[in-house]
Amino acid sequence: MSIQTVATTPFAGQLPGTSGLRKKVTVFQQPHYLENFVQALFDVLHGDAPAAGQTLVLGGDGRFHNRAAVQTILKMAAARGYGRVLVGQGGILSTPATSAVIRRRGASGGIILSASHNPGGPDGDFGIKYNATNGGPAPEKLTQAIYERTQTLGQYRLSDAPDIPLDALGTHMMEGMAIEVIDPVADYAAVQRELFDFGAIRRLFASGFRLRYDAMWAVGGPYAKAIIEGELGAPAGTVVNAEPKEDFGGLHPDPNPAYADDLIAHLMAPDAPDMGAASDGDADRNMILGRGFIVSPSDSLAVLTAYATKVPGYASGLAGVARSMPTSTAADRVAKALGIACYETPTGWKFFGNLLDAGKATLCGEESYGTGSNHVREKDGLWAVLFWLNLVATTGQSVEQLVRGLWTEHGRCVYSRHDYDGIPTEQANALMAELRAQLPTLAGQTFDGHRLSPGRPKTDGAPSGGSEPREAGSVGVTISWADDFAYTDPVDGSVSQKQGVRVVLEDSSRVVFRLSGTGTEGATLRVYLERHEPDASRHDVPAQEALAPLVALARTLARIEHHTGMAQPTVMT
Repeated sequence: MSIQTVATTPFAGQLPGTSGLRKKVTVFQQPHYLENFVQALFDVLHGDAPAAGQTLVLGGDGRFHNRAAVQTILKMAAARGYGRVLVGQGGILSTPATSAVIRRRGASGGIILSASHNPGGPDGDFGIKYNATNGGPAPEKLTQAIYERTQTLGQYRLSDAPDIPLDALGTHMMEGMAIEVIDPVADYAAVQRELFDFGAIRRLFASGFRLRYDAMWAVGGPYAKAIIEGELGAPAGTVVNAEPKEDFGGLHPDPNPAYADDLIAHLMAPDAPDMGAASDGDADRNMILGRGFIVSPSDSLAVLTAYATKVPGYASGLAGVARSMPTSTAADRVAKALGIACYETPTGWKFFGNLLDAGKATLCGEESYGTGSNHVREKDGLWAVLFWLNLVATTGQSVEQLVRGLWTEHGRCVYSRHDYDGIPTEQANALMAELRAQLPTLAGQTFDGHRLSPGRPKTDGAPSGGSEPREAGSVGVTISWADDFAYTDPVDGSVSQKQGVRVVLEDSSRVVFRLSGTGTEGATLRVYLERHEPDASRHDVPAQEALAPLVALARTLARIEHHTGMAQPTVMT
């Protein structure tokens, strides 16, 4: 065995997005493509020095190209001089499990091979990201430095050692580096036992409570089988589609109403189980359902916040809660009632890391079906399911009752997200530029369902904003204020600009526009719509009906069809 130095040239576009570098599998299969990115990562982390004595964690969600990439990275880590690599059996480690292993084993960091909820297979997507020593995603300063290094790279180094067998636990040596193939579930399960009342959940299942957990042929399956069926005693078959497949069974492993239609059908059936749940490709996202009832991610975060002290790991209370800016304000209302802080951050789990590390927040959540806490530094799909099971077990309330209790006390934040996928990047950027150009003149404008016009003169007693307020469901709605969200981190003072255009109406309804950073082709425009409904008699009005005036406002304000050529969203959740 020896270390090889290979000449290479830079690839354009190796800039990590919201959660790592994601491209088509065929892009990553190009000679030198993966190697360039990994070499750039190691160069930024270690400069000219070897990584002597350091421990790296490595694994992925099992999608196509995962095994080949693991072997390449092992050989590059050996060339870099790492002392030890902990790799999940079969090359498997879920994203939250990787974070748990980094934290429990004192590793210097970890590499996760995943494109999360994106489709897999030979024609699907692949991704790579680095998690730091706290277990959380690399901050923007680090990802920017990695990108800059990819643009100047002239060579990379790797061992010419043979591939390591990944399917059996054990330790192997490569160029003096120990490679330990570990049980991918063990560390993760140990963390969950410290948080939840497993005894109460066992008794819940023993009482006849029925759960259907759809792992979507993805990496969450082995974890859910081991914990829910193995440790908690749920009947065999509770976890379905549990075997990780390289192409996710030809399905889209994204747990939302658009793609989890089979799970929804089971929960809407006459003989529905008591609760439904799903996790995504790398098991960091979750979807929660009750019998005949779908829980929105924003409401899920709010319920977990409201009832957190019912769970052993959070019995002493929460330091605070954090949500991404597009996520609904339901958690804000609960936090205010509890007298704790609620932080609004840009989209991307990396923005929660400083708050968690500083002890300012305990729970975090994003509207894109991601929730988590300070137990790791990633969102955690199975953790959320266990949290809900613990609440049902200890409160005696059903999933639907817990959510309706939230609505009764705090009002319902009616919410939806409309995605416009595959927009040519230039057209998407033009749409956002036009929106930003309008910001100084939007306050006080009224929308009548067809067009925007200057607001009517303010009458006595009307709130500031230049016009009388109108309800979002009436003929006209008036804009109170609008901005391009910027975030100043309360821990380190770093500033993130242009994180999404917010348009807020006088009744506190919101429309938010941003471009997603998780796709691999073109751009995705996400439009977020929220309206607070305090009237309990209107809590069952379908979300799209209740939000129709905001949908019309969004389409007119952003001239969506003009810029994209799309008359309807690709996906509505």
